[in-house]
Amino acid sequence: MKNRDNIWLNLDWITVFIYLALVLLGWINIYAAVYDEEHQNILDISQRYGKQLIWIVAGIFIAIMVLLIDSKFYAAFAYHFYGLILLLLVGVLFFGKEVNGARSWFEIGGVGLQPAELGKFATNLAIAKYISQFNFKMEQVKSYLVLGALIAVPALVIIMQNDTGSALVYAVFILVFYREGLNGMVLFWGFAAAVLFVLALVLNPFMLLLFLVVISIIAFGVVRQSIKEVIRGLIIVGILFGLAIGANLIFHLGGSNFHMLLVATIISIVTMIIYGLKNHIRQVIFVLLFFFFSVGITMSVNYFYQNTLAEHQRARIDELLGISSDPLGAGYNVNQSKIAIGSGGLLGKGFLKGTQTKYNFVPEQSTDFIFCTVGEEWGFVGSTVIIGLFVFLFIRIINLAERQRSRFSRVYGYGVAGILFFHFAVNISMTIGLAPVIGIPLPFFSYGGSSLWAFTILLFIFLRLDASRGENLR
Repeated sequence: MKNRDNIWLNLDWITVFIYLALVLLGWINIYAAVYDEEHQNILDISQRYGKQLIWIVAGIFIAIMVLLIDSKFYAAFAYHFYGLILLLLVGVLFFGKEVNGARSWFEIGGVGLQPAELGKFATNLAIAKYISQFNFKMEQVKSYLVLGALIAVPALVIIMQNDTGSALVYAVFILVFYREGLNGMVLFWGFAAAVLFVLALVLNPFMLLLFLVVISIIAFGVVRQSIKEVIRGLIIVGILFGLAIGANLIFHLGGSNFHMLLVATIISIVTMIIYGLKNHIRQVIFVLLFFFFSVGITMSVNYFYQNTLAEHQRARIDELLGISSDPLGAGYNVNQSKIAIGSGGLLGKGFLKGTQTKYNFVPEQSTDFIFCTVGEEWGFVGSTVIIGLFVFLFIRIINLAERQRSRFSRVYGYGVAGILFFHFAVNISMTIGLAPVIGIPLPFFSYGGSSLWAFTILLFIFLRLDASRGENLR
């Protein structure tokens, strides 16, 4: 009994209490979001708030089971969990139920189970297991390939289910890799790709190419630590572009400004290669790689955008970026959400007094848009309290991760923090119009047993590892 007693003595009860507070507040706000005067009893299991209470009780039971299992079990069977979840992810493509255009749910006795949610903790375990190997070195090409595959395989299967939002969560593991020694340049290239993706959507071809040329010239000046290189490069491209425009007018070639800039760019690249070889300037290689990488990303955006994202997802992104405006269609949810949150003011309208909530102006208000209810009924103060609880949870998890003696536990802990933060940041950003609506829940808050159980397992495995941090898990 001594070891079992130590579990409860060493358990981080502060994190447990934050978890319980968020779950309780989520339940209350789900009640407010779908409140029905004909079903006022919060325990009515025919309503969503009654069902959520069942999910919460089951979630607490799952949490206790997770804590009672030996901590070494999670490291020993990490790959087994990963393989099992992959089978479920593939199986749902054939035997799953389609919900909101995504075939990502199993229907079991009237209860929906979404393997994509469980895939997060399983992938986190597999990553922690691989990184904690004795001979692991992040800088090896093999490490990049294996870790990339561990992320990409479940993410691609989830994309095949038409659930791109859930697949995007897996990108957060890159931050975990950075904590464990990933070269910062990888983050740079990833950030650059994200920026280029957006620019490729909002800029016309001429402006996009001009941006890439100018930013490449500036990058060359930065790595060379010379402002003269920047000025010289801009002048050369400007002259070549002017000459191309002049030739186009004189000889009536009929080319557009884009084509003339493209000619000037090609000549500039050839000139840069010759200049670099002649003067043995290695930085030229970096700049050219950056430029061609940027061109490759921008050229592939249209294919990815049209063939990977669903029509409603493209419409939401277009609405967010200002490419199109459809306040009664793709932009309806976000517009109503912002109205609801803004109407709450400083202190809110009061519990069960939200007009946007009561009259169902905001779709999915108990799931993806649950934060609207908080903003409308509890106002700025209530919203700040909820956000503060989440931030405190993230800080607490990171502090716990840093005190781990085993690399497995530390890596897993950072994965927990990253996954929860991604959901939190994107979900709230969706409700206030700072991110496209991609359909991911607010952890511990949104209605649904599948997501609540998955987040509970994710968090409490880490708390179990932390409670046994004195043991050698590697």
